[in-house]
Amino acid sequence: GVKVHLYRELMPTPALSYAVRELGCDTGVVITASHNPAAYNGFKAYDPTGCQIGTEIADRVQQEILGTDLFDGVCCADFDKAVAEGMIEYIPASFVEQYLDRVYTQSLEPQVCAKAGLKLVYTPLNGAGNKAVRHMFKRLGIEDVKVVPEQEHPDGNFPTCPYPNPESPAALELGLRLCEETGADILLATDPDCDRVATAVLHEGKYRILSGNELGILMLDYICRTRQKLGKMPEHPVAIRSLVSSAMTDKVAESYGVELRKVLTGFKYVGEVIAELEAERRGDSFIFAFEESCGYLSGGYVRDKDAVDASLLVAEMASAAKLEGKTLADWLEELYQKHGVWRSDVDNFIFEGASGMQAMANIMERLRNHPPAELAGDEVASVLDYQTGREISGGQSREAKLPFTNMIELRLKNGNTILVRPSGTEPKIKVYYTIIAQSHDQANEETQAYRKAGKSLIQG
Repeated sequence: GVKVHLYRELMPTPALSYAVRELGCDTGVVITASHNPAAYNGFKAYDPTGCQIGTEIADRVQQEILGTDLFDGVCCADFDKAVAEGMIEYIPASFVEQYLDRVYTQSLEPQVCAKAGLKLVYTPLNGAGNKAVRHMFKRLGIEDVKVVPEQEHPDGNFPTCPYPNPESPAALELGLRLCEETGADILLATDPDCDRVATAVLHEGKYRILSGNELGILMLDYICRTRQKLGKMPEHPVAIRSLVSSAMTDKVAESYGVELRKVLTGFKYVGEVIAELEAERRGDSFIFAFEESCGYLSGGYVRDKDAVDASLLVAEMASAAKLEGKTLADWLEELYQKHGVWRSDVDNFIFEGASGMQAMANIMERLRNHPPAELAGDEVASVLDYQTGREISGGQSREAKLPFTNMIELRLKNGNTILVRPSGTEPKIKVYYTIIAQSHDQANEETQAYRKAGKSLIQG
């Protein structure tokens, strides 16, 4: 008894968020392993706003699952009969074009792409991005596009890339090899459900992989700078980042007079901010959002990160840099010279199985009750506990206005920060390091010391 709109072929996950909103649906479901191994196969569920469902609804769904017999408790319809009766309706090609048109409107200076003659290698990592992302490159006028042949077509087994996470250098190996063979200017890789993007740029004869934070910093600066140049900056612009993403974006945003809002990890929280702005009739104020895990969005047409949008912007940005005789790495160094060298790193500590979940809970409880007084020889000035909403500083505990989540933030006296949180989707604890330095050498040295201390912090 539920009317279903079904895409005819594999589509990027953000196209699901778009369809839920545009078709007025009550919910949306996409089957995906996302950027994880095939064994992680599951589904993402969306609410009527196009955001992924929150914890409260997810808990209710889980109770329904547990209370439903897998063999005789599931209601099924005959597929062909449901299609004939109009209960299953295929989404037309015109609607797909409509989504792609909305993505293309995020381009700021599309003409730079045809002028620059960018040489690009792309890999969809055997996933959903192949058609949509290549459509954008063609529309931008980028003609020299090579696709990694082994990873071009959909394959849920990910035969060349068992862990198809674009954050992982191993996932980019075949793409980098093709770059070296062709002398490409840039590599773009979208994860299998095409909501994240990673890139590597040819710089001084070598390919440099940009981190999710570095790419987010560059994209925010490019969007702000270009909007100002074109007179397209809204009156009260707003950008959004997750709490664990680089705080250097705060400095970039400040330099352009952009309000930078910080939210919990998960693009549903970004979607909530966009919805708030629209409710205030300020929808056009939103200009960019990102997470350090390679998720980006520059328009309110969806409520999720969109690698089709991000691929378009990165290609345009790289073209603009090439016209200046520079690379994205050059632009990044210019930003470091202006705002200081901000280094962001993350370590993942895996805890498999039921015993692993308990081990993670024990570690968080230990940090909560007995936080360190120093790390790598640097004094911890304050501890923020996002689960209890308390800040401990100078031996005193006080209430702090913090969003609720299981995360602990250690703020060091020298301005550096360390965040510790269990992943919401994988059996791991993630430790995020932010170092502010005067030089890359200093940043590297401090990062190594902090990561060593972080390991001791988690493993004891």
